[in-house]
Amino acid sequence: MKMADLSTITSAFQEIKNRAESHWRALYDSGKPVIMVGTATCGRAAGALEVLKAIRGELKRQNLNCPVIEVGCMGHCYAEPVVIISKPGYPSICYGHINPVITERLVKEFILGDNPCFEFVLGALEENDLVPSFSDFPRAKYEKRVILKNCGHIDPTEIDHYIAKGGYSALVKALQMQPEQIIEEVKRSGLRGRGGAGFPTGQKWEVCRRAVGEPKYVICNGDEGDPGAFMDRAILESDPHSVIEGMIIAGYAIGARYGYIYIRAEYPLAVERVQVALRQARKLNLLGNHILGGDFNFDIRLFQGSGAFVCGEATALVACIEGKPGIPRPRPPRMATRGLFAKPTAVNNVKTLAFVPQIINNGTDCFAGTGTEQSKGTAVFALAGKVVNTGLVEVPMGTTLRQIIFDVGSGIPGGKRFKAVQIGGPSGGCLPEAALDLPIDFDSLTNAGAMMGSGGMVVLDEDDCMVEIARYFLEFTQRESCGKCTFCRLGTKQMLEILNDITQGRGKIDDIGMLSQLAEDVKAGSLCGLGQSAPNPVLTTLRYFRDEYEAHIKEGRCPALMCQDLVAYYIVPEKCERSCDACVGTCTVEAISANKKRIKVVDQEKCVKCGTCLDACPPQYNAVVKLSPPSEVPGSE
Repeated sequence: MKMADLSTITSAFQEIKNRAESHWRALYDSGKPVIMVGTATCGRAAGALEVLKAIRGELKRQNLNCPVIEVGCMGHCYAEPVVIISKPGYPSICYGHINPVITERLVKEFILGDNPCFEFVLGALEENDLVPSFSDFPRAKYEKRVILKNCGHIDPTEIDHYIAKGGYSALVKALQMQPEQIIEEVKRSGLRGRGGAGFPTGQKWEVCRRAVGEPKYVICNGDEGDPGAFMDRAILESDPHSVIEGMIIAGYAIGARYGYIYIRAEYPLAVERVQVALRQARKLNLLGNHILGGDFNFDIRLFQGSGAFVCGEATALVACIEGKPGIPRPRPPRMATRGLFAKPTAVNNVKTLAFVPQIINNGTDCFAGTGTEQSKGTAVFALAGKVVNTGLVEVPMGTTLRQIIFDVGSGIPGGKRFKAVQIGGPSGGCLPEAALDLPIDFDSLTNAGAMMGSGGMVVLDEDDCMVEIARYFLEFTQRESCGKCTFCRLGTKQMLEILNDITQGRGKIDDIGMLSQLAEDVKAGSLCGLGQSAPNPVLTTLRYFRDEYEAHIKEGRCPALMCQDLVAYYIVPEKCERSCDACVGTCTVEAISANKKRIKVVDQEKCVKCGTCLDACPPQYNAVVKLSPPSEVPGSE
């Protein structure tokens, strides 16, 4: 790039940056409290929009003109709805589990008065002597926020907020480098793809740049279809410009002129916020022709996927963008040499692209200095399932499962015993308690039979049946199979039928060997990653929880009391209170009646095993029991 272009780019961006920083300072230098409400999907599901409406209504009633900003997800999803109040003279305080009634108190007692309402405080954003800060939390010593640092702290629909926090400065720096230098920086950083495969990003870009064919493309894969995974969605909703900036840099590095962001249509808020971000970037000439007055042209379109899990596979995703059915194709040729419209294409995950500006801005050593020898940087996980603090967590590679689940996630609720963690989505594996001290990185997880995947982590406790868990995830992948491969189409179907038999009490001891053989055949004979990894939940549960399979088959018993066909509900006569009809009133199929002595009895022929009677029975009586194998409780007739 010519020196005149560099000077033009630098001065053009400096003008944009000065305006953005002035806008940001004005927000906090006004002397008024600033209120931020987390309105990402997790917050909205918990009632954040009602909280937002209540705050604005109360401020209007009190004749207060305080800025109210919608922000994204901080990662503390267990505490949603979340509200942050930054009042002059006080630290920025984050409040959790907020509802419209509490917002009225916050406005009246804290905004108007001097009572911070400590009973609703989740933590402060900075060190102070008033309330504990998030840095004081036990989880703080394990977390390291790199690509989540802006999430929940800026308005994702305001490009000025992103720029004031250092956004797009990496792009300006990159445009002053040769494309080959950028690729070398990414290679030296050790960045590997965060979509699951862990392929070295710099190597992919290098192949794509050298490949013959024009135009070249950059694709952001935002097709996040794993049950329990929501990392990519949260980043796109909370900090979309970080992904866009990473894409522009990738485009410059490989010599592309066009990019696509592929987001599943089931993510309407992510779609909306990315569309807004793209319009804003174009308006400031950060996208389009002659970016920042230089000679680099690059633009991005948004493509909404129809939601098929298999479309997360790169070749299927590209087929969708081309208007074809989302069916994987054989590789080679690789996407980097023959991808979208048969042209060289770099397909990267949302998180991978969000890391790129951090690497360019902070240097490769900063990124490579975190993590393990073979897995550099940090990893973002969606912590879900049977864990106290569900939400997003970003930790250095090499952090153990135990540290994430028990130190960051605060362990298992209700005093239950940890049983397993499903990591890597439906294509991942179930790891037992013995694996809790396993360091999380690409290679360690693969050796244990699981995989990094896109970052879903579902915690399971003693009440979860591992045979049923394997059946559930296999049912998902079998249903999502495109049907192209015989092994994937028919092999997973046969495996699912065997698992259905086992969980319904019809299993045979030979089924275990058959399952294992079928799983290996499906892995070896499937074309794409969906089929190749679909058997992982079955293989890992057979490897670590074989005793549960044997209990189902040999004893007709579900140790976790989860498989409905292997359990039954009974009422213990000695504990049943004659004057209580709680179970009778809640049974939707009228399977419970009282005998002559007013003792309740469950008609096993009518019972649908929904468990409402167990939930309805008052704890002081505890008369309803669930047993496996189904057997008669003495005196129950």
